[in-house]
Amino acid sequence: MNPKVWVVDDDASIRWVLHKACDQAGIDVELFEDGNDLPVRLHNEKPATIVTDIRMPGINGLELLNVIRKQATDVPVIIMTAHTDLDSAVASYQGGAFEYLPKPFDVDDAVTLIRRAIEFGEKESEVNIDAVRSATDIIGEAPAMQEVFRAIGRLANSHINVLIWGESGTGKELVASALHRHSPRSEQPFIAINTAAIPADLLESELFGHEKGAFTGAVKQHRGRFEQAHGGTLFLDEIGDMPAELQTRLLRVLSDKKFYRVGGHEQIEVDVRIIAATNQDLSKRVSEGRFREDLFHRLNVIHIALPPLRQRGEDIPLLTKYFLDRSASELGVDRKTLSSGAMRALSAFDWPGNVRQLENVCRWVTVMAPGQTVSADQLPAEIKPTVACDENSDWQEQLRTLVEKKLKHNETNLLATLGTDFEKTLLETAMKHTGGHKQEAAKYLGWGRNTLARKLKELGID
Repeated sequence: MNPKVWVVDDDASIRWVLHKACDQAGIDVELFEDGNDLPVRLHNEKPATIVTDIRMPGINGLELLNVIRKQATDVPVIIMTAHTDLDSAVASYQGGAFEYLPKPFDVDDAVTLIRRAIEFGEKESEVNIDAVRSATDIIGEAPAMQEVFRAIGRLANSHINVLIWGESGTGKELVASALHRHSPRSEQPFIAINTAAIPADLLESELFGHEKGAFTGAVKQHRGRFEQAHGGTLFLDEIGDMPAELQTRLLRVLSDKKFYRVGGHEQIEVDVRIIAATNQDLSKRVSEGRFREDLFHRLNVIHIALPPLRQRGEDIPLLTKYFLDRSASELGVDRKTLSSGAMRALSAFDWPGNVRQLENVCRWVTVMAPGQTVSADQLPAEIKPTVACDENSDWQEQLRTLVEKKLKHNETNLLATLGTDFEKTLLETAMKHTGGHKQEAAKYLGWGRNTLARKLKELGID
């Protein structure tokens, strides 16, 4: 007998696609346009797995998930959502979901996931953490960011140490804060320290504290970050730059959960979860003898990699809107909007400073751009697209670079988009050069007058 899957979605097209895909895969499917009848059905019947949308009229996906967890704890649940935000992912895992499937999805991936759920055959450990209490600044629809959301969700009931890797400006502290807020330690302190920003001779005192008179200038007792984070989470940013002698002491604290303040004789015991972050290749630093291997393994229990912004081009418009909204709110001004050309310029930029740089650009635009709609030439100088105006410049190489950037950002339909831009630029430049004389412009472009007239109309050029 084939396994039975229930698909619950108010979108008929989604139901149809999953029904066809599962049928071809030999999986029996029953379709529901809402979840209102499922609590009653579950008293008498248990499917192999349930695939449900998260936002539906009547009982929504998370409410349905709660019902399933009470009535059919051994049925894996896959949550589908077009709202690829962290709170949805965390709420799904906290409710006991097997996995979540962001829309739009690849049909083969969906079938593979359903097969995994069927094979799994039993739910993961039930999570009993309070619902998410606050919003987060982590935003993303890119597949790599969805993996980050999944990792945070899976760790929601854990005290385990985590190592976050990402280039500067990718949001490592935001992820660390989210891991804390969605953990059993959420009511306890979250203490952050950048180990690279503190001189080596002061870092020991900052981490472990000191007693009065321990060194010149120690006029009173100081509680270090470990004591401040007792019961909660200590975030050690740029851990790769920690001096070797402090690496040894940190390893001992992680092993014994005990330490002495600088100049102290009383042993202090702490319960602290460590989340560390780095923009360096720690395994390479280990092989070079610049980072302790045993400490690396202590920290790298769970590894989360944050993608640079240049690898998540589909998130740039979403992030830009968010930062423009926030900047306008903070400054008490009307929100700026970007022209299509300005947005293309942002999407084509490499963003060496990652999300932090994009946030700063949005703040700059909010303050400095003269009008409400911001054109490409009103962007900051480092973002503003350059125009080749000397005959020796290699415009083909520039075009090649632009195409490579767009491909890197997973953009599609490039021929239509760039071809339209190319024709429009030629037309506008020729018409400007001839003072609006169409016949003369057509001659320069090698078109007939009728062709030029048609192109002007198609491209909306006055």
